[in-house]
Amino acid sequence: MHQPELLAPAGDLEKLRIAFDYGADAAYLGGEQFGLRAQAGNFDLDALACARELAASRGKRLYLTLNAYLRPVDFPAFAEYLEQLKPLDLDAYIVSDPGVLGLLRRVDPGREIHLSTQANTTNAEAVRFWGAAGVHRVNLARELTLAEIRAIREETEVELEVFAHGALCVAYSGRCLLSAAMTGRSANQGACAQPCRWRYALVEETRPGEYFPIEEDARGSYLMNSRDLCLIEQLPQLVEAGLHSLKIEGRMKTLYYLAAVTRVYRAALDCYLADPIGYRFDPAWRDELDKVSHRPYDTGFLFGGQDAQVHTDDSKYRRTHDFVGVVRELTAAGRALVEGRNRFFPGESLELIGPQMRQTEFSAGELRSESAELLPAGQPNARIVMDLPVGAQVGDLLRRERQNG
Repeated sequence: MHQPELLAPAGDLEKLRIAFDYGADAAYLGGEQFGLRAQAGNFDLDALACARELAASRGKRLYLTLNAYLRPVDFPAFAEYLEQLKPLDLDAYIVSDPGVLGLLRRVDPGREIHLSTQANTTNAEAVRFWGAAGVHRVNLARELTLAEIRAIREETEVELEVFAHGALCVAYSGRCLLSAAMTGRSANQGACAQPCRWRYALVEETRPGEYFPIEEDARGSYLMNSRDLCLIEQLPQLVEAGLHSLKIEGRMKTLYYLAAVTRVYRAALDCYLADPIGYRFDPAWRDELDKVSHRPYDTGFLFGGQDAQVHTDDSKYRRTHDFVGVVRELTAAGRALVEGRNRFFPGESLELIGPQMRQTEFSAGELRSESAELLPAGQPNARIVMDLPVGAQVGDLLRRERQNG
């Protein structure tokens, strides 16, 4: 059985390390130009060089997103940028614009190219077309059903990738014009303002200024708001479909989100690959995914028909736990230096989580500063010296259950 790659997002160098620590085989990231997440923590050339070195030292792969749709004025700067990227020897570029692909093949003909889901590839003929154009891997459109993915796999030799987890877009393969029309910020050039997440009301043309709720809800109506994709329970079917890569969405998500989601998919994937016949889904994996900030989960279009549940009636994120700290150092005295991310107090019940599904509940003891001053609470960005459970490691995370769920 082919072992698919687990591909995770990286918004900065710290998140890249976390992605690898928590089980990703490869990571995708953006440069300062020509990607589709202009507001993410993108990498300049020096940071890209550091990222490449880190990935190589860990035996991991690194992909750069160049998947914006370019205008004529963009091409001279893009060609110059490609020349600057060549010495970094990244494993692959992710593109969507055929013009970008053509220029890339001329400037850097040996580079592996992956096709973004933005290209909305929905059939085997299209996959073969892109393969003939020099594309090594195609990230299929999220609108496809499992049966359609299987059919494409049977008819093609090009590597196939799908999104397994994360935010969905209201527009076909994410190619939305709403943001550009309403704010002047083009989603297809990386500057989406996410107007699909905004509240809307109804206005009758002869009554300007009077807003009528479309639903009886004090918060308004979220007509275009989508659920989050979660295919953790469908991993066996995705592996059996012959996919080469399972992708987690979220270059703008938090370090905690990245760690928690990646380790769950790593655990489930490893468990299935080790024993496909004896494999049983562990409900604890799904529970773990509820502990990170997310919109209501569903399987998107994977099963098609009436089971294609992609709309949700609000924009509210939900989670059961708060991320409160990162373990930065283990001291000689057996204590740990923790960087605070949210407030927590001595005596509170916390949970330590780490790679390979390590997790331990404990009660926070006394908290001190690096100068040994007793602290009444752990605060965001504070450096806190505290006791942690045996086995704690640098890069582990601390969280606590939310009081309001």
